[in-house]
Amino acid sequence: MTYMEKIKNILDASDSGVITAKQVAAAGIHPEILAKLTKIGLITRFGRGLYIKSDAWEDDFYLLQLKYGRGIYSHDTALYLLGYSDRAPARYTMTFPQGYNAPSLKRENVSVRRAVSSLYPLGAFEINSPSGNPIYVYDLERTLCDIVRGSGGDIQLVNAAMRRYASDKNRDIHKLMRYADELHVKTKIARYMEVLL
Repeated sequence: MTYMEKIKNILDASDSGVITAKQVAAAGIHPEILAKLTKIGLITRFGRGLYIKSDAWEDDFYLLQLKYGRGIYSHDTALYLLGYSDRAPARYTMTFPQGYNAPSLKRENVSVRRAVSSLYPLGAFEINSPSGNPIYVYDLERTLCDIVRGSGGDIQLVNAAMRRYASDKNRDIHKLMRYADELHVKTKIARYMEVLL
């Protein structure tokens, strides 16, 4: 089997059209071949060791997740992914553990947030992106706490999300208040809930 056939098999097996340098190396193909395939336009380089078929539908959520595996979609982006906002984010918001540093993040369309290591995994879970690929996002209760922290947030977005949560029959007030306590926003969250419930 030629290297082109091997790479074609890897690409055909990928629902997302993504191929990594690790997959190519595991198949016994020299990484130089990826550069050649990029040059002829068969694949496009998305990031270090990450390539996508030129004719594949780009799933930015998934590609960013692959590129920055420690990132968790949060804040307004999480609201959108969880169906609590109709407003597609102009910039994706991802939360990373404190101390994580990827210089290439500055060149991405990403608003970076940091969380202390003890709070970083709180409420994180895996969902499918709008294109059906696995990504990590904070759950609704964590997201609501995050969007009321600090200042300068979009008050309309916060109010709409809080109103919708208060009327949601699947809401988990106990979890929301536990998260609010851990994230030091219990007073703000309690104020919203007192008014809305």
